[in-house]
Amino acid sequence: MSYKSIIVNLAVDASPAPIVKLGVELAERFGAHLIGLAAADVPPLVATGSGMVYEGEILQVQRTEIEKRLAELRAEFEKLVPASVSSEWGQAVSSPTRFLSVSARAADLIVTGGGDGEDVYRAVDVGSLALGTGRPVLVTASNVEHVTAQTVLVAWKDTREARRAIADALPFLAVANEVIVATIDTDRSESARYSLADVAAYLENHGIMPQTELLAGEADGDRLVAFARSIHADLIVSGAYGHSRLREWAFGGVTRSLIEDSSINRFMSC
Repeated sequence: MSYKSIIVNLAVDASPAPIVKLGVELAERFGAHLIGLAAADVPPLVATGSGMVYEGEILQVQRTEIEKRLAELRAEFEKLVPASVSSEWGQAVSSPTRFLSVSARAADLIVTGGGDGEDVYRAVDVGSLALGTGRPVLVTASNVEHVTAQTVLVAWKDTREARRAIADALPFLAVANEVIVATIDTDRSESARYSLADVAAYLENHGIMPQTELLAGEADGDRLVAFARSIHADLIVSGAYGHSRLREWAFGGVTRSLIEDSSINRFMSC
């Protein structure tokens, strides 16, 4: 298994160089086609005490500014991607999350920065992306240009999402120097040990020789990230947990913590 088509998302308000360089590195590593995408949207009408404010000229100015920025990002993408890497470009004046989610059908992997989570018209909503696209999402740490994935922490929980994440991450796991599968054992049951053993056997069948760890404590993202730092992991693989409620995602605690932590690379599947 490998990634043969990788999307790299360029945020309109961030420097494109780090994420593009990372995308190029991954495309070269896996022999993949690289798709650069960027989007931003014009905010909708604003409701005031006197009614809806509709300033057509202002909206057109905002749209023009977005289109100019998208053109700049395209130029940077095409300059940074070498001719040896198969690539293409896509852009839209649209919700970044919606545009990326629709485009995900053409890719094996989505690569994006964390986004600031505040302006949904200019930054991707990582949580909605991870839970709604049906594709694995690699969320990079702030301004990184390389994801070596030499030491990978697999956050194991005996769920569909975690099983999917491990299968989706096999290309990274196969080339890692060290893979640690860890679970937080909250009830001290034998089932946690058995499930870890089964995951280890699954990975061994793919030529990956993992270590396993039972972590004591509460099942929270801070505990997981602290352990990742202690073993010098540069990538955490986990399932993404949540559900949609009135068009907003309600996340599990670990997923929420990982989405908010920009200090480490995170690979999430749902």
